[in-house]
Amino acid sequence: MQVQTFPIDGPVLLFPKVHGDDRGFFFESFKASLFQQYGIPKFFLQDNHSKSAKNVLRGLHFQAPPFDQGKLVRVIKGSVLDVIVDIRKNSKTYGQHISVTLTEKGHEIFWVPSGFLHGFLTLENDTEFLYKVTNEYARESEGGVLFNDPTLAIKWGVSGEDCILSEKDKALPLFHDFVSPF
Repeated sequence: MQVQTFPIDGPVLLFPKVHGDDRGFFFESFKASLFQQYGIPKFFLQDNHSKSAKNVLRGLHFQAPPFDQGKLVRVIKGSVLDVIVDIRKNSKTYGQHISVTLTEKGHEIFWVPSGFLHGFLTLENDTEFLYKVTNEYARESEGGVLFNDPTLAIKWGVSGEDCILSEKDKALPLFHDFVSPF
């Protein structure tokens, strides 16, 4: 397995070894003993699966402690631009972001630790996104920041008019009005 780390401490992008032949393919999408070497926990409490049309943008979201979540994410159909923002107050990379492309064909697996905003933009119709999380969803702990906040300067590749957002995501606060719980 190949592994990519980042200047922001914690997140890891994994490229599993895919075994393929005329029947299809096989790869290990989770292996606790291997993943623990990269700071990925061996226990997850909830799995989530979303399907979206092209240009759907979900995010930027987080869950506050004590229901904060680390996320192990991947695409099983289509592709996404996956973005995370460091919101750990004592981090030297607070407010900085990472963008990665996750694809059905590449089988990439992205570890997003607790303490990060998370969002993704679907790049194809009928994109399916899976993620394992380290804590169960708790509505009272959810929060977020507006995806196109000028302070964050994330290059999504689409304008706000061209992406499809939920009403909730359209109403998220700007980063300078945000108080991190991490």
